[in-house]
Amino acid sequence: MNGIDAPESAQLCLDPAGKKYRCGQKASLALADFLEAHRPTSCVEVDRDQFRRMMAVCTAGGVDIGEWVVKKGYAVDWSKYGAGFYDKAETDARKAKYGPWAGSFDRPWKWRKQMTVN
Repeated sequence: MNGIDAPESAQLCLDPAGKKYRCGQKASLALADFLEAHRPTSCVEVDRDQFRRMMAVCTAGGVDIGEWVVKKGYAVDWSKYGAGFYDKAETDARKAKYGPWAGSFDRPWKWRKQMTVN
């Protein structure tokens, strides 16, 4: 989706007590539940990334999926691709301490970069 990035399925985050959990897996499951409850879904292509993958704005039941996942703390705003479109949703999630914002985590693009170095 355009303008967001979510933790990878193997990515670990720390909860407020410092315990590791699979935040990417948790985000994936939450998105699946959301999509099951909000039909129909549709996407509009807005760009292509450096790998020529489609970047799209998607809705489910009239709800912007990107905004929902960021606002719930399951993804972060990725201004490199969305020019900060979901910045307010991220700020709301951070203030509410949703998802990884309750503890600590690496931004998904930084985590991926670390994995390619190691």
